[in-house]
Amino acid sequence: MFKVTLKKIASTLGVSTATVSKALKDYPDISEKTKRKVRSLAKSLDYKPNSFAQSLRNKESKIIGLIIPTIVHHFFSNILNGVIDAASENGYLVITLLSNESYEDEKNKINLLLEKNVDGILLSLSDKTVNYKHINRLIDGNVPVVLYDKISKSVNCSKVIINDKQAAFNATQYLIDTGCKKIAHIRGPLKPQTTIDRFIGYKKALEVNNIPFDKTLVYVSDSLSFENGYNLVLKIINDHHDVDAIFSFTDLIATGVLIRLKELDIIVPDQISVMGFSNWFLSKITSPTLSTVDQPGYEMGRKAFTLLYNELNIIRNNEPLIHEVIEIATKVIPRNSTKKK
Repeated sequence: MFKVTLKKIASTLGVSTATVSKALKDYPDISEKTKRKVRSLAKSLDYKPNSFAQSLRNKESKIIGLIIPTIVHHFFSNILNGVIDAASENGYLVITLLSNESYEDEKNKINLLLEKNVDGILLSLSDKTVNYKHINRLIDGNVPVVLYDKISKSVNCSKVIINDKQAAFNATQYLIDTGCKKIAHIRGPLKPQTTIDRFIGYKKALEVNNIPFDKTLVYVSDSLSFENGYNLVLKIINDHHDVDAIFSFTDLIATGVLIRLKELDIIVPDQISVMGFSNWFLSKITSPTLSTVDQPGYEMGRKAFTLLYNELNIIRNNEPLIHEVIEIATKVIPRNSTKKK
């Protein structure tokens, strides 16, 4: 099937392509009679505007890049859905790439997006990213960047975040309010800001409640995986026979904790309470169901695109750009893996 063009419509009607273009755009210097003829023929031929040509004229691609660090997280799939929905509503295509929690991959994927002439980039930093020159070069080159979830305070751009400190504080406080006194924390790798802030929130809750901080109760899960949670449980119990709660950095880790505790015949939550983070779908189907912190990924994705879209409009209009930080609210979701208040 041939592609219907402005030239085809013009040839059929015996007018110029400029007249057809103006008629479709409702220019006042084209008669209503000509407009009706052009629109009628365009509709009957199922004419579709050439978005690529329009983009070239407008110096825009109407494409944005989205880089996510991992695909195993239910949270990031929700972000992806939020970004795609918001982008589609505004006529944008989303190219989604994976950094695999790798600094080198992150740099390479950014270069790939630039080769595709994207208008802007949404980025959640990889766990291994500690140098931000590649991101600052984008910003200096007038390519708008919005960081979401895993961010760096060293990058001067707009961001969409949750208050990880407060969220972790609330999760730990909930455990304390239900009678827990010796709470182990399985944290992520030492570098990402999210890991640092959740650890700080955990520690602050202990301090506020006059519970001495014990660094031996903090365990690092490098891969943030089910297996890490599963494997760390025995070490936690062997190190601390009287531990009465485990607060995990993610729901996936916490699920591994739950399975291992069940195999060890340790009753949750009567003997040990378990708290996750993110509110993945799996937290509703574990046995027992998992208490967690709700982290609204879909809303974060929509907000991230909206920030980027606003910046694109500001740049297009040559207006002064002021970066924004949007904070998404979180809440503790109590389920059966923790005691009741």
